[in-house]
Amino acid sequence: MNDQGQYVRYREDSKVLAAIGVCVDAQVAPITVRLPKALAEAAVAAWDREELGGLGEETHEQYALRDRAAELAFIGLAISRHGRWEGDEVVVELDVASVGAAVRASQ
Repeated sequence: MNDQGQYVRYREDSKVLAAIGVCVDAQVAPITVRLPKALAEAAVAAWDREELGGLGEETHEQYALRDRAAELAFIGLAISRHGRWEGDEVVVELDVASVGAAVRASQ
């Protein structure tokens, strides 16, 4: 199969994955997590940070790094809006996408 045929198949696979996402999204509630204070503060700082300047062309690696930084910032937003500090930890409900992004980053 040529490259174009593979990408047609990948596009169909992507549609199936999206349909599974619709089913799963209806079944999954936010997940309550506990994070150490230092990690929670770093996530909030990522949310509070302002990035100046436009983006030029990115490599795949640069895009992936920026995407991970954005995921961290969204976790920081959730912490700053809904986090509950308990001693040296924060308790916060995160959506499954944020939890998944953090787990994928750890692997």
